[in-house]
Amino acid sequence: MTGAGVLGAAPTDSGSLEAMIEFSHVRKEYSDGTVAVEDFSLVLPPRTSTVLVGPSGCGKTTLLRMINRMVEPSSGSVQIDGEDVARRDPVQLRRSIGYVLQEGGLLPHHTVAENVATVLRLTRAPRARARTRTMELLRIVGLDPALAERYPAQLSGGQRQRVGVARALAADPNILLMDEPFAAVDPIVRAELQAEILRLQQQLHKTVVFVTHDIDEAFRLGDQVVILRKGARIAQQGTPSQIIEHPADDFVAEFIGLTRGARRLRPKRTANGTVLVDANGRTQGVLIEDDE
Repeated sequence: MTGAGVLGAAPTDSGSLEAMIEFSHVRKEYSDGTVAVEDFSLVLPPRTSTVLVGPSGCGKTTLLRMINRMVEPSSGSVQIDGEDVARRDPVQLRRSIGYVLQEGGLLPHHTVAENVATVLRLTRAPRARARTRTMELLRIVGLDPALAERYPAQLSGGQRQRVGVARALAADPNILLMDEPFAAVDPIVRAELQAEILRLQQQLHKTVVFVTHDIDEAFRLGDQVVILRKGARIAQQGTPSQIIEHPADDFVAEFIGLTRGARRLRPKRTANGTVLVDANGRTQGVLIEDDE
């Protein structure tokens, strides 16, 4: 599915910022003594996609929520363009950052249009402008504007997720946080939504922070992929190619599937061309050879 149009100017003060995010020695320890994040430092380059990936309970969602102050670190700092987010009003900060949850996190008793316009209403955007932008956003995320008056329960899972993305983009934020947004949809819809995110990023150039437990999704969507161990300790960071070609250790090799043979592919000639097979001899893809 293909969207159209270009996002218009936003009613926020973030348009001039680059949206570089920096974690500096952040730690999160809860009152019961559980340490979700031990000592995490990382720079997330502006206008690129960083994917935090790792097993359940490794602290990736905790890190994501530190950016918009839904979780406060016990120590250390999170900065956006050099400013500690702890100095920002949390409500204003959250309104300036897009946030997409599983199932879209939509308000069930509000229409699609009302859900998309949530932040615009909170920032007192004129009703006519909010309506125009809502219709524009539905087209951009590949939804028929005729769905505007439906309710979330009347939509498919994939449609709800697209509405969630549209709502997150409504104020044209420089930063877009996505917390396992496609985990609840079927594989076909998930692939379509991943392709939509790639298309939107090529068009909009946001600073995207994406959380997933799916390494294939991480490799598809991330300019920078950060593989985490328990306590949000960084096992390896880099581009997908760097990680696949040079895994840092056995944990990374196992996590990305090298030791199980899932990524150890070899060519096999067949009557209809060359295919790629894994260590178990199962076909994983087709090799497209140049005509030259």
